[in-house]
Amino acid sequence: MENYEVFEHTADIGIRVKGKDLKSLFKNAGLALFQVSSRKQFTKNKTHVNLNIKISADNLESLFVDWLNELLSLSAARGLIFHNIKINKLEDNSIEAIGVGSAINNYKVNTEIKAATYHQLRVVRKPTGWLAEVILDV
Repeated sequence: MENYEVFEHTADIGIRVKGKDLKSLFKNAGLALFQVSSRKQFTKNKTHVNLNIKISADNLESLFVDWLNELLSLSAARGLIFHNIKINKLEDNSIEAIGVGSAINNYKVNTEIKAATYHQLRVVRKPTGWLAEVILDV
């Protein structure tokens, strides 16, 4: 497994993400969303957009799901695919990051992801780092 892998789930998509620390876990999960759903195909518009993202939640699991859903929401609203993420600050209940995206018309979208869900959600610390499993509603 590299930074993520897709696993079978009835009518939806599951992703299993790993990171050496929480920052890399959140970054890898965010990037996995767009790697699963799209593939870079064109270079019509080479402009990159940086978006500041700040989210707070009650706990780490809620923060993880809210983070993924915020990325999906920003992607849809701005017509962007995020190809890089810089996590500036991450605590158990808040995250501050910069999402770097480019125009969606540079990509072939294979699967539309509607939302990250709480169904079978896991965010756990392992001896080698962090692991998360999340089901994506497609």
